[in-house]
Amino acid sequence: MRVAVFLGFACLLAAPAFADAPAASVTLKGHKFLPAEIHVRANQPNVIALTNGDDTAEEFDSTALKVEKVVAGHDSGDVRLRPLAPGRYPFMGEFHSDTAQGVVIAE
Repeated sequence: MRVAVFLGFACLLAAPAFADAPAASVTLKGHKFLPAEIHVRANQPNVIALTNGDDTAEEFDSTALKVEKVVAGHDSGDVRLRPLAPGRYPFMGEFHSDTAQGVVIAE
């Protein structure tokens, strides 16, 4: 029971951090991310506002960022990023990895 209460409290503390996180807008069109290079602030939570302009779903996937997010065709979704150390973090569209490539640069 104490663990459940602690986890609930921790979630409440983390929620405002993402609410105030700056958003980077990215569009998926023709199975390519535009822009393919996303700049975010290092050492703080960030959000990528992803709009899928294609007819098919795509999965934003990154082992380096430790995130996966499926966005249906002609829909949008937010990809929440943990605070990142300065550096480059590659990502791809799992369903069209030959063309849907990009990188997050934390600075």
